Amino acid sequence: MPTTAPTATPALDHAAEAAERLLSPGHAAIVGLQWGDEGKGQTVDLLTPHFQAIARFNGGNNAGHSVHVGSEKFALHLLPSGITHPGVLCVIGNGVVVDPSPETGLLKEIQTLADRGITVDADKLQISNRAHVVMPYHRVEDGLYEALAKAGKSEITAGAIGTTGRGIGRAYADKAHRSTAIRMGDLLVPDRLHDQLRPILQIKNALLQALADLAGVDYTPFELDTLLAKAADWADALRPMIGDTTAALTDIELNKGRVLFEGANAALLDVDHGTYPYVTSSTTSALGAATGTGLAPRHLHNVLGVAKAYTSRVGGGPHPTELLDDTGEHIRTTGNEFGTTTGRPRRVGWLDLTAVKYSAQLNGCTALVLTGLSVLAGLPELKLAVAYEHDGQRLDTFPADAFVLEQATPIYQTLPGFPTGTGDATTFADLPDAAKAYVQAVEDFVGIPIKLVCVGPKRSQALPR
Repeated sequence: MPTTAPTATPALDHAAEAAERLLSPGHAAIVGLQWGDEGKGQTVDLLTPHFQAIARFNGGNNAGHSVHVGSEKFALHLLPSGITHPGVLCVIGNGVVVDPSPETGLLKEIQTLADRGITVDADKLQISNRAHVVMPYHRVEDGLYEALAKAGKSEITAGAIGTTGRGIGRAYADKAHRSTAIRMGDLLVPDRLHDQLRPILQIKNALLQALADLAGVDYTPFELDTLLAKAADWADALRPMIGDTTAALTDIELNKGRVLFEGANAALLDVDHGTYPYVTSSTTSALGAATGTGLAPRHLHNVLGVAKAYTSRVGGGPHPTELLDDTGEHIRTTGNEFGTTTGRPRRVGWLDLTAVKYSAQLNGCTALVLTGLSVLAGLPELKLAVAYEHDGQRLDTFPADAFVLEQATPIYQTLPGFPTGTGDATTFADLPDAAKAYVQAVEDFVGIPIKLVCVGPKRSQALPR
């Protein structure tokens, strides 16, 4: 287990200045301030050499972080975004739900990296024995709800929320239900797992058969022996990596090491503080860093909020600044706004500053990272949503009621556009004056310093400010 910070390689020299400007001593959390896909993976990758451990604290493989190393792109779902760096411990914390399978989950992701020359072993990755398992029946349940929606029975489904269909919410529901839950540590004790799964499958098969009957589709019940055999294969492959990650992280802290908490999804998808019910099923803000890892928050001195220079969203739910015109299509195409995990086209629009300010305050951000600036290059004018109008009233704060937000109309501040070629800048000073003015307007409104501006996904395109 690493106890000292790894040495930064020459390829990461550009990131050293970013880290110096972004970080004070102590642990740090990186969180998204919108509805996801802000570029958190790039920021984690840049800062990883300054930490001894990277700890993912929420979500499942419904999240996708992209990391660019030279000319290569790595699409990560469960593995922390620091996995390509040597000498750093990557942790999947207790707040994560894990699909272990080699067909759709963690073992597939590990094999994909191995095929590209990156070995993931127990020295590199530790998985909390308290993390809950996304079982095959969770994915089937998601599929049956989708089938219900297609059958015209959407009034009794959650399909309109816009899930990824990977069983994440179903696994979190079982976690709360407790008696139908399986944790990663349970996989290592076959006799106990047998006794747990037998009554669980009786419940699940009855439920899933009823859903299938409602949807008018066939359902093949899960068999206990088949599922136990799968679980035994998962345990054999992951056994060395499964353990008490809270103890491991505490040991790093006691040895004066630093932990970088990696949030999945984003603050506006937080199950408590997001646009409920159009949210995910976990605590996606920095508030979840402690509960999702078991490491006390007293040394979390840095909270870095990542926001995109425009807004995107996947699935259902309010999106006040959404653009359904040629400008929206330009942003979507130029920004390659298609989901890392699902491939679905994202809904795009102007930057909603009211939402970003709310998220930044919720997370207690100490600094901001602004990504995707070059995507806006070439547009004649740019708009920033600085308030909303609802029922004839001006709203200067982000409403707690998603249905109010859905009916709200954004109030815009308009700024001049800036020319193309922004992505070629190698320092913040190289940016056009109008691009700098845009960044300054964002900082002035949110009230938190923007310390890093990213004009592209590569490490060299992250410009300290």
